[in-house]
Formats: sequence, structure tokens, C-alpha cells
Amino acid sequence: MAAEFIRLYEENPDPRRISQIVNILRDGGVIIYPTDTVYGLGCDITNVRAVEKICRIKGINPKKHNFSFICADLSNIAQYTRVISKPVFKMMKKAFPGPFTFILEANTQVPKILHSNKKTVGIRVPNHSVPRMIVEELGQPLLSTSIRDEDEVIEYSTDPELIFEKYEHLVDVVIDGGYGQNVGSTILDCLGDEVEIVRQGLGNVDDII
Repeated sequence: MAAEFIRLYEENPDPRRISQIVNILRDGGVIIYPTDTVYGLGCDITNVRAVEKICRIKGINPKKHNFSFICADLSNIAQYTRVISKPVFKMMKKAFPGPFTFILEANTQVPKILHSNKKTVGIRVPNHSVPRMIVEELGQPLLSTSIRDEDEVIEYSTDPELIFEKYEHLVDVVIDGGYGQNVGSTILDCLGDEVEIVRQGLGNVDDII
């Protein structure tokens, strides 16, 4: 069955459409959605069948791949991570919502299928109303991994209509939020004593130190 193509722009997303998408996620659906950086492929973190579907789509091993959690805010981050130091938490408060991913130590509440050998989790709170509204209604984070392009020049797929053509028989919903960015989030490793930049993306670290 072909995926639904749903237009939802950042300004005033239709709450009925958000509810429709959340119901699909609760039934084990997989969605493609816009963020403040690139388009993401996501599902309910507690639905094993949906997580396995994402892994099949991307050809990855869930034990080895570094997924991120899309959260609505910082309120439920402690549910999935071990103790966060005060300096890191201050950085997160400045960074979110925004184009950053913080790599933190996962705790035992993270679903077992997602436990990589490093037992870490990436936390994202995008500056985009659509994914945050979805997460708020879902009541828990979205598992997220970015949509990459096979083009050697363009790293990420940015056109939602082309994304739909490629994924319409692989996922359940493609959300058209307009053209996406071609630069990912800035990834910060917070596991050691010093925060390290793993990847420089859209986020400027100087703004949050």
C-alpha cells in the first residue's frame, strides 16, 4: 500500500493531521518528516516492529547504528539518559530547540533493540513545530535517522515530492513540510569530561557555550 503524502507546514499545522499521523505511529507506522535541518525517518521508539522496519529500509543493524531521539523539550530526557552534568545541561537549554544533537549515555529505559555496543543515545529537540507536535501528542520521543541521498554531490534529500517517489512503498506517511536543508545538525559528544564536536552542522557551538 502506498504511503500517504500529507502537507504540513511549520506555521499552524493542522491538529487533525497531527492526530492522524500519531495514530499511524501507534499502530507501528514509519514516517518521513521535516525538521529544522534535514528530513528524518522516524517511528515510535517502543514499537519493535517499526524499528526493525526502519533498519530494513536503511540496511542497518540496530545494535550498531547510532539513532537519535526527537523530543518535544527537555522534560523527559532524564527518562532515557544517565545523569547529565550541569555544564552539559546548560548547553542543552541554550541549544534547544535548535539544530544540535547531543550524544549522551543511555540508561536502562532505552528500548533494548536500540542498545548499541556503546550504550549511547542522541537527543534532538528540533526548532520545527511539526515533529515537536507529533512527539507531544505521541507522549514519547520519535526514533530518528536522517534521509540520505544517493547523489554524490547532494548528501541529503531535500525535495519532499522526490522523497515520496523514492519511499512511497517503503513507509506509511511522507510529510511535505517544504524543501529541507542539505546540512545536518551539529553533533556533540558529551560522554567525556570535555564536549567534543563529532560533526559540524547547522548549529554554531559558540552560541551555546
